Amino acid sequence: MSIRKDKTSGIWQVDFRAPSGERVRCSAETTDRKAAQEYHDKLKASLWRQDKLGEAPDREFEEAAVRFLRECAGQRDYATKLRHVAFWREKFAGRPVRSLTSDDIVDALPTHRIHQKKAPTPLTGATLNRYIATIRRMLNLCVEWGWMDKAPNLPAYQEPDVRVRWEPPEVITALIRAMTMPWMRDAALVAVTTGMRESELFGLPPSHVDLPQRNAWITHAQAKSGRARSVPLNDDAHAVLERRLRTADRWVFTRDGGDGILIQEHDKRIFNRACDAVGIRDFHWHDLRHTWASWHVQRGTPLMVLKELGGWEKIEMVQKYAHLAPSHVAAHANTVNFWSRSEPETQTPPARVALSA
Repeated sequence: MSIRKDKTSGIWQVDFRAPSGERVRCSAETTDRKAAQEYHDKLKASLWRQDKLGEAPDREFEEAAVRFLRECAGQRDYATKLRHVAFWREKFAGRPVRSLTSDDIVDALPTHRIHQKKAPTPLTGATLNRYIATIRRMLNLCVEWGWMDKAPNLPAYQEPDVRVRWEPPEVITALIRAMTMPWMRDAALVAVTTGMRESELFGLPPSHVDLPQRNAWITHAQAKSGRARSVPLNDDAHAVLERRLRTADRWVFTRDGGDGILIQEHDKRIFNRACDAVGIRDFHWHDLRHTWASWHVQRGTPLMVLKELGGWEKIEMVQKYAHLAPSHVAAHANTVNFWSRSEPETQTPPARVALSA
């Protein structure tokens, strides 16, 4: 018998000889005889095609996942890839990678984010695209490894337009003054005058500030792009850091009266109350960085310079501010002036002549 039932467990066992003469013995991992027979037939047919037609053996999803993660080790988004792979592995465990179709993957996508104390919220197109990007990359690598002939075509979900939210200097001044905690006022002022990200700002040690040279620096470990950069300090940022360094220990920014513990994020209650007091709507801490970048572009800072100042990895990431730049064609607008150059008496448009019916 090619399949037999284990008397103790009731699990069906597969036992046959491959075309190469090798004996194949394994568990079908099921108590259903029909399913065990189907597993046996598919396994035997696969071995025959490998031996007679030279087909590559099927590779299961778990094998692809392990090799994919090994190749991604050390990448900055490794934790995200690990989380995505764990999700996909739960969906496709035991499946040969060559059997995965676009429909399989789309149907298995998560739909909602689960919260502990709130109702589930639908996932955005951006989040779905991140899950798809991970498995797309893994399957494309499987093609390179010869584990499948072609990766399935996967959709791209619509993402919202790039958000650029900024406020003019007088509004930001009022916002900072409305914050009730001094450390929040200091942090917000440095954020909007240097463009430092929240994690970079609160993870800044005193040793990374050079007051005489009016400069701070972000290490590659702190930077989102993985590239170290210097942060020039203008007068406002310099004054705040100079004052805070007089009492700083491990971190430049700590909570007032705190014990020097690293701040993970700003106090949202204080920030939101300040926004309400000033009358700002839909404004977040990261928008201080958007505001800083917008001010730079409005005052003529070239996008390539802004890219280096802000630590963006690609020029495309600062193109969203390009529309705020003074136009290089504005000077040519007066080329076609005619009305202001005409005689005063001719500047009154002629009255329309009524036509008789």
